[in-house]
Amino acid sequence: MIGLRPEGLTSIVALAAHCDDLAIGAGGSLLTACAAHPGIRVDALVLSGGGTEREDEERAALAAFCPGAELSVTVLKLPDGYLPARWEEAKAAVEELRSRTEPDLIFAPWRGDAHQDHRGLAKLVPTAFRNHLALGYEIVKWDGDLGAPNLYQPLAPEVAEQKVDLLQRHYASQRHRDWYDREAFLGLARIRGIECHARYAEAFHVSKLTVDLEN
Repeated sequence: MIGLRPEGLTSIVALAAHCDDLAIGAGGSLLTACAAHPGIRVDALVLSGGGTEREDEERAALAAFCPGAELSVTVLKLPDGYLPARWEEAKAAVEELRSRTEPDLIFAPWRGDAHQDHRGLAKLVPTAFRNHLALGYEIVKWDGDLGAPNLYQPLAPEVAEQKVDLLQRHYASQRHRDWYDREAFLGLARIRGIECHARYAEAFHVSKLTVDLEN
């Protein structure tokens, strides 16, 4: 397959509506990028879960998913499920992050996500980060909203296994959910791997790219 290789990867912005979204949607890619680029800057912004056990889980999890990175994590207190009603606060948080970062790559929800919080955040990304490579991650859930992604990050088998282990280890508050299990996470990674001729992969949606035919 044709590959996209961002040059000089030094900074990543990681955006999520809820704690564990990033780990589910892009955990393997974060592990891969941080291992390949020691000292990379990762700025994570999570809109909900602040001040609860979920914030503690998220901070510990992202530290594990971003080994060796210069990591900054902000977890806000917007109510879960009500992001459209708190649009101004969400917008202000994204804009504040934009004012102090110039990322080479952004991980964020994709605009076709059925969850209103994910979808709302996805719509905010291009209003603040207008000229950046933004990869829209997918989150498996009962809504049945998995689409046809157009960009893949192959995952080494040990990275896929590590992602699942970290999800199970760090997010104890989610273990009661009937979909939150090893089979779900590895199963989707295997399907996405098939689509890009790899054993496992994470898949993303990209809305815009430019090509430089002079180089």
